[in-house]
Amino acid sequence: MSIRKLHYLSGLIISVFVALHLFNHIVSIWGADRHIEMMNTLRTCYRNIFAETVLIMAVLVQIVSGLRLFKTNKKKATTHFDKLHIWTGLYLAFFLVIHVSAILGGRFLLHLDTNFYFGAAGLNTFPFNLFFIPYYALAIVSFLGHIASIHDKKMKQSFLGLSPRTQSNGIIMLSFIICILILYGMTNHFKGVKIPKEYEAVVGK
Repeated sequence: MSIRKLHYLSGLIISVFVALHLFNHIVSIWGADRHIEMMNTLRTCYRNIFAETVLIMAVLVQIVSGLRLFKTNKKKATTHFDKLHIWTGLYLAFFLVIHVSAILGGRFLLHLDTNFYFGAAGLNTFPFNLFFIPYYALAIVSFLGHIASIHDKKMKQSFLGLSPRTQSNGIIMLSFIICILILYGMTNHFKGVKIPKEYEAVVGK
């Protein structure tokens, strides 16, 4: 199997999980308890040895294949969406390395439940939020921007009167809407979240 196909297949696996993960974070608009309740429900699907092994393998394949494709394709990118595909992919590789390492470290080194408060700690603690807000926001925009660039390349038909290019631009606009909704929820409607003491370790307190 070619590296491009491996990258595509691993991306599909990761995309299913990310879609569920983003939905879970949007639920935070209705409070931390609802977010945790939804997370516990979703974990019945992915928090098991089989699903986690497949997901981690997909992440490793995605990072390694993505970096190789970046080196091959970065000089070939000519259109706006070609460049979007290349650079969002590079940021996602960076994000996956940091984020997966942090989650595994939180679970196995800090012995924390990596729930709402694990993610909210950095977003609601100054000055760490100066890093975590753009860090998470760029990840959301990059994920959907990456999908938009692929959609622009592969989609050939109009949908509901919208051209493939308009559809792709719509996906990018959606990424900003989702980003704002998630930040709105994870910061208690921009009022700030009180972080339990055990989760202060996430930001080194």
